[in-house]
Amino acid sequence: MEPPRIEFPCDYPIKVIGDVHENGIAEIVTVVRRHAPEVTPDQISTRDSKQGNYCSVRVTIVATGEEQLRTLHEDLLALPNVRLVL
Repeated sequence: MEPPRIEFPCDYPIKVIGDVHENGIAEIVTVVRRHAPEVTPDQISTRDSKQGNYCSVRVTIVATGEEQLRTLHEDLLALPNVRLVL
């Protein structure tokens, strides 16, 4: 059985977990906007961990294709404070 395919364009949520860092959220949003410039503040939410060591950033983009998602994922993981991209 073949896995379901994503039909593009579509709303696509991305969750990024990283160390709390002074400019961490801004760096993540900058990278996301490089691949999806239409992202608005309403499409971004953040949440700190209970101990305050980590922050998760959720951004919903309009995904246009697999290549966009793949390069976005790689660019986010290349940030020094990012631990996980879902």
